[in-house]
Amino acid sequence: MRRHELSDAEWAALSRFLPSSGTAGRPRSDDRVVLNGIVWKLRTGSAWRDVPERYGSWQTLYTRFRRWALDGTFSRMLQQVQAEKDAAGDIGWLVSVDSTIVRAHQHAAGGRKRGDRSGDETADHALGRSRGGLSTKVHLACDGRGRPLGFVLTGGNTNDCTRFEAVLESIRVPRIGPGRPRTRPDHVIADKGYSSRKIRAYLRERGIRHTIPERADQVLGRLNRGRRGGRPPVFDRATYRLRNVVERCFNRLKQWRGLATRYDKTRESYQATVTIASILLWI
Repeated sequence: MRRHELSDAEWAALSRFLPSSGTAGRPRSDDRVVLNGIVWKLRTGSAWRDVPERYGSWQTLYTRFRRWALDGTFSRMLQQVQAEKDAAGDIGWLVSVDSTIVRAHQHAAGGRKRGDRSGDETADHALGRSRGGLSTKVHLACDGRGRPLGFVLTGGNTNDCTRFEAVLESIRVPRIGPGRPRTRPDHVIADKGYSSRKIRAYLRERGIRHTIPERADQVLGRLNRGRRGGRPPVFDRATYRLRNVVERCFNRLKQWRGLATRYDKTRESYQATVTIASILLWI
């Protein structure tokens, strides 16, 4: 096994979920070699054309990567790995939510616009333009051990609190056997950026306990209203200290250079990059 390649244990865990090759057509390139080439490319952040020849044609690697990204193969891999961990009792349902900014390389620009052609790059490929240039924001929920449960991509100029519900709804861990997928955490931890009445009401309606500190302006506004301001929300400092697991999760994900800087033009390709990195964190 070379640097940045899948170990035997990782390949054994992932090979079960790859689509069958079929029998018609030319002989198919070995799936393990192709997947090793994809992982090498994403870990190093290299261009597809610069992937070493030992992994075969770069066109084959890119075609297989795009096919598996578009047909949901990588997403199904992540869900099945999570399902097995959940069945073994290995998921901590004390969930932390946060986001991180990823600077987009100039090669990430220029993707073909789809749908609304009004120039809204955020709606097309999760790219947002700000004073720092193009960027993407990864909104993520991780379990109590710092492993991604679900994530949402937006432009880098998107406010965190506007995607809170979408992040929680991206959590979908199937059951091994009968039963609906698990979508509801036991407890949610988030920072002051998620402190809003709408988010707290959403969590109460779903019966999810939460630890979210109030912003200073919210505290002052509540005090100025006197009795009409109501009581402050319950806040447990000891529980809030556990929020650092999501920061550690981002730190581990950004060891992948193809994730720490976005080179992909399309939303689907970059989403597949984050998904592959998440899968290997779980394994």
